[in-house]
Amino acid sequence: MKVFMYTLSTCPWCRKTKNFFKSNNIPFDYVDYDLRPEDEQEKIMEKMLKISGAGSFPVVMIGERVIVGYNPEKYSEVLGLKKGAVA
Repeated sequence: MKVFMYTLSTCPWCRKTKNFFKSNNIPFDYVDYDLRPEDEQEKIMEKMLKISGAGSFPVVMIGERVIVGYNPEKYSEVLGLKKGAVA
């Protein structure tokens, strides 16, 4: 399943989320919201609100599933990882 996330470069929970996927050898793409130009930030926030109903970070999309916040248990469940996946 494709993994994509919206993150902030300064957010510790966003870094933990990226590390979770790296540690479990799961490829992912991401956009650091705060490093994008202002006009692009507006478009990103509109999309985030539409898909998640939240304006908080990280927003993780795994296939069609959307998970807001750092939630390694939910990531593992959606990806079908065995218990004990590296958080």
